[in-house]
Amino acid sequence: MADCIFCKIVKGEIPCFKVYEDGKVLAFADINPINHGHTLIIPKVHAENIWEISDTDLAAIHKASKKIAMAIQSSLGPEGMACLQLNGRPVNQIVMHYHLHLIPKAANEPDLTMTAWELKPGDMPLIEKTAKKIAEAIS
Repeated sequence: MADCIFCKIVKGEIPCFKVYEDGKVLAFADINPINHGHTLIIPKVHAENIWEISDTDLAAIHKASKKIAMAIQSSLGPEGMACLQLNGRPVNQIVMHYHLHLIPKAANEPDLTMTAWELKPGDMPLIEKTAKKIAEAIS
């Protein structure tokens, strides 16, 4: 996609701090990091979200995420890591190109707000009904 910043990074038109690259994916440091070591993994082929990305590119992203997460663990020594992926503007996806965030966290750093929600008991009949509806839609 011509105006996509991540596509421009893949093409080399915009520089990045590359962490990893193979035939299907590119990983680079987030320039607006939540924490030290925040890394983005993107498919080289443009797909806006989880609904558009091919199964092969999605698998490649997650295979690379393990390799990169292991490298972050061995080089930076975080005690935890959030793997965050957003789909659509209503959930604050800013760059409309599928990407997976790897966000390491040391024990002494503040909570990652996206991982610190309050657990509240749900409506069990509604949860059951919704789960059945989703299960029936799986093809």
